[in-house]
Amino acid sequence: MNHEASFAAVAIFTAFVLGVLGLSFWLGRRGQSAAAYYAAHGQIHWFVNGIAFAGDYLSAASFLGICGMIAFSGYDGFLYAIGFLAGWIVALFVIAEPIKALGTYTLADALASRFGSRGITLAVAISTLVVSIFYLIPQMVGAGALVTPLLGLPHAAGVVLVGVAVTLIVVTAGMVSTTWVQFIKGSLLVLFCGLLVALILGRGLSVNTGDLTPQVRTVTPDGRVLVDGRPQSRDHDLRPVGTLSALPARYAGRTTTGPLGPLEYFSVLEDSTIVTWKSTRTADEHGVHVTYEPVTRSGADLLQPGGSFKGLRSGRLADRLDFASLMLALFCGTASLPHILIRYYTVKDAAAARKSTVTGIAAIGVFYVMTLYLGLGAMTSGALDPTDSNMAAPLLAKSFSTTLFALVSAIAFTTVLGTVSGLIMAGSGAVAHDLVSRVCGVPLTDHEKVRCGRIAAVCLGVVAMGLGILFKNFNVGFLVGWAFNIAASANLPALVMLLFWKRTTAAGIIAAVTVGMVASLGWILLSADTFEKVYGLSRDLAPVPFSQPGLVTIPLGFVVLIVVSLLTPPRPAR
Repeated sequence: MNHEASFAAVAIFTAFVLGVLGLSFWLGRRGQSAAAYYAAHGQIHWFVNGIAFAGDYLSAASFLGICGMIAFSGYDGFLYAIGFLAGWIVALFVIAEPIKALGTYTLADALASRFGSRGITLAVAISTLVVSIFYLIPQMVGAGALVTPLLGLPHAAGVVLVGVAVTLIVVTAGMVSTTWVQFIKGSLLVLFCGLLVALILGRGLSVNTGDLTPQVRTVTPDGRVLVDGRPQSRDHDLRPVGTLSALPARYAGRTTTGPLGPLEYFSVLEDSTIVTWKSTRTADEHGVHVTYEPVTRSGADLLQPGGSFKGLRSGRLADRLDFASLMLALFCGTASLPHILIRYYTVKDAAAARKSTVTGIAAIGVFYVMTLYLGLGAMTSGALDPTDSNMAAPLLAKSFSTTLFALVSAIAFTTVLGTVSGLIMAGSGAVAHDLVSRVCGVPLTDHEKVRCGRIAAVCLGVVAMGLGILFKNFNVGFLVGWAFNIAASANLPALVMLLFWKRTTAAGIIAAVTVGMVASLGWILLSADTFEKVYGLSRDLAPVPFSQPGLVTIPLGFVVLIVVSLLTPPRPAR
């Protein structure tokens, strides 16, 4: 779509970004040692760390992706939020306190702590890099989606902008600035989402009385938008998208409900009729064309599961397995994400790690409940862009005011900054602390370890920018599902068995991490979703039966670890 920048939006956005960068440079004076750069000296207060957990975890997938999924698919998008939140139960009861006692800077520290094995360090460092890169993709895609309507810049410019900003944050102060950026971002995100929910309930639901003649929109391979087959010239050529076409019978003769209560909102929506959109992909000699057509559906249908996840209604075994596999990956993946686990090293002891986790769960839980209102509010706002589901929440804010749009977009941008900085921190630690220092045995002074980490951060930032441009047309929530699958398959079996099975050997951990990572990555690359959306091929050509690998690859990691550990003699723990 075409977008025109607003001076107020640009000013507010610029102030936010410069404020974050200024904080990073100011805190940079405290991040000169390795202990400060990678773990903030382990002196972050548990409450600050808990909100930083929320700021790190509530990524572009949570704010942009889940809201977009709910806005276009209804209740099914909220199932992602349930999976993301449920995963913290594993982190709280299984991982939080033991992981604090095992390591110093990185996940490889924890898994190699008992054996001092270079092989474990190498396997886990590579796994950390793979997971971080796959998680970076949706964050950068979200950044590009935000900047396009806010500043009137192309997607690639937004990706480069966030890449440069995040690299500066990480390079200047490391974990110190990353923690405070995430704390501020988490606090603002929950606060302003609460404000949006209040505005949604205060506005209630309204029937759009304008011209709702269906418009078919097609995105051509070169990125042009066609409206009813003709080139679109300006945004106002487009009629409202995402509207109510009829209110319940009890509102006969009225076009608006007025303010609604939190539960009443769902009741009214359930009895309403809503215009939503479906997409169709077709391929020709020029590439893939995506066509969006309006579809009228009942609110009751949209508030039931099965609109997007076909396994809940289709009855096909493959669809059911695909859904179960995704939920398993979301449940197990949280406790396996390297950029989440390294946050436990920023507090002083195991008790603080537990308190941080509880605080993070509370903030994340409140936010995810609000995403349901945000997604449904966007669905009925008349402001959706059917060609970009990632912009549902910011465009919902724009339906109230341009200033609120600028504020929410700026906060969403800092959401991306906070998560990407955590991911790049995890990746730079894996390169400098694990690969260079531990695996290659290069003797590094404290200063050299920090410098090596900063160089690695720059390289990861460049890679993230390239991938963010390449995957621009994907929903960010969908992309994060891939990262969760790889993390859970590669890391969770090794972590759990190291903590709770004394017969675990170094060879077992190496095999489990390697097999889990390779199997899940290979499954994703051979899946129907990848064949269709990345390779531009027919879904029928995919050799694997369903797209989400976790149901197969997570148990596979446990089996491989147990078998290899039983076949190798135990070594005395260090």
